[in-house]
Amino acid sequence: MAYQFQPGVMYLMPTHFGPMTGPRRGPDGKGYACIDTPKNTSYSVSFLTNAEQLEELLPEGFLLHGEPVVTVYQTHLKEIEWLAGRGYNMMGVTFPATYTGKRDRAMGPFLTVLWENMTEPILTGREQLGFSKIYCELPDPAVCLGETHVTAHWQGFRFLDMKLTNMREVAPADYPAPAAPRTDGVLTGLLHYKYMPRTGHWGEADAAYACLTPAEGSNSRLTELWQGDGTVEFHPARWEDMPTQYMIVNAFHNLEIKEFRGGTVSKTVGSKDLSDQRILV
Repeated sequence: MAYQFQPGVMYLMPTHFGPMTGPRRGPDGKGYACIDTPKNTSYSVSFLTNAEQLEELLPEGFLLHGEPVVTVYQTHLKEIEWLAGRGYNMMGVTFPATYTGKRDRAMGPFLTVLWENMTEPILTGREQLGFSKIYCELPDPAVCLGETHVTAHWQGFRFLDMKLTNMREVAPADYPAPAAPRTDGVLTGLLHYKYMPRTGHWGEADAAYACLTPAEGSNSRLTELWQGDGTVEFHPARWEDMPTQYMIVNAFHNLEIKEFRGGTVSKTVGSKDLSDQRILV
């Protein structure tokens, strides 16, 4: 007798073995509190670029918001509950944008791409949440003589170098204050565009819509912060170097860098399971 899908339960392929465990469902069927884990260290560099170049990266309904400042960040996550205490690393590229739909208005950083170095968060993030996740190798940074060197690789090809220098620790009293809740109906958070192709109908979408990771609701707490100087460079890639990603890396390589806007190193504890992710209509 064929199996039946349980209503209201999360599945991922392969579905034949029952509901899938993951970030939003543990082996007991419950979620995770994400209060004291994960423990994260993030490295980021921002730079001012050309507005027209960023506008070319935005889907329909999105507009660039404010200065055309790109932020490249790499985050190393440890002690993740849904991975039974394991960790992984991620690297994202964002810039400020707004979204206007038939009903919703939203603003926040637009996530163009998120590289990760583990299969499970890539699959759950793409399929369940609509994050534009792909794979690469993200080794631990090299720290020597006051300089932090962060890199990213694909099959041995190094396509990114980030350097952080002259870092100064920020006192807790000077940490950035949380953004005040908006009262004008505009949603805030991390913006995404989900796209899934339709099988057998090549060039057609099975799903294509904007998504939002709401800014509120996280247990994340900033525990340490350093600020200083930073540079970031995407190296040009050939098809032979990165057969399925070279166009992504080259788009970032071609962005004009008018000036760097500094770098940060931060440590946080806690998160949320992102079950509040929503479609923007």
